[in-house]
Amino acid sequence: MSTPSTARSHAVAVVGAGRMGAAHAAAWAACDVPVRWVVSPRRRPELAAAPDAAWATTLDEALADPAVTIVSVCTPTPTHADLATDALAAGRNVLLEKPIALTLEDAERVASAAASATGILMVAHVVRFTPGYAALADRVAAGSVGRPRAVRAARLSAAPAGSAWLADEERSGGMVVDFAIHDVDQANLLLGTPVAVTATAAPGAGGGFGAPAAITVEYGGGGVAQLFAVSDLPDGTRFRTSLEVVGESGVDAMADLPGDPFEAQARYLLACIADGTPPLRAPVGSAVEALRVCLAAAESLRTGRRIPLAGMVGP
Repeated sequence: MSTPSTARSHAVAVVGAGRMGAAHAAAWAACDVPVRWVVSPRRRPELAAAPDAAWATTLDEALADPAVTIVSVCTPTPTHADLATDALAAGRNVLLEKPIALTLEDAERVASAAASATGILMVAHVVRFTPGYAALADRVAAGSVGRPRAVRAARLSAAPAGSAWLADEERSGGMVVDFAIHDVDQANLLLGTPVAVTATAAPGAGGGFGAPAAITVEYGGGGVAQLFAVSDLPDGTRFRTSLEVVGESGVDAMADLPGDPFEAQARYLLACIADGTPPLRAPVGSAVEALRVCLAAAESLRTGRRIPLAGMVGP
């Protein structure tokens, strides 16, 4: 965990001024790391947690400031790869919102850039830092269920407000890639190497962004995950999630625990930067693998086929 002196040695540029930009800015403020720049191409942003931030219309303007040591990328997914690689090439550390990219080609380009960069990249799979999920992962790793054999998860949400780009699958990848990826990443963490994916939409769902989808992921060694996601529920619907792990010696489940996962995520990255170590709690390779599974699930939704991951058809 970062100390106050460590935090004060950093300054952040937040790229994107929407909901995720606001969440990242608040997390950095909680860590006593100033947000020095907010990058937004069309309008001066108003982020409550960064009232003194300067406004830039391009990332290059913020990167010209040598005080900026960390870049938080919180923009629509198609921009992730270029922004992350540009920031890494400029020697900065990067917190990149999930998914890592929209295509595997771009994801692997980002991973390659991170491998040779002087700065550290962490993809913001924030559920790994959500207290209930993190505690469950720790218990399972300590043997609470013996060898894990199955995962069952659900993620239910009202339709997102004010993010029209999400409804465009060419820009967001669709609900599976943008939303269900959280539970895919958890299943990968708990069960290992995914080998095939089958996904189906609920009858009469209409196929729009957020319509109910069920995803089955098969794992090497015989594990299986069943994941259900829907994010087009009426306004006011309470967001809810669940996760259960079935093992050879029992069952364990995620419980709600207090804590701010965005702050925990930011503090962990600060610690990695201070130590000069890669983010083993959220490895870049795991972000690429989560995207690989979600793209396969999207392909299965389109074709009705089981998709072996080695033979996946591109989006």
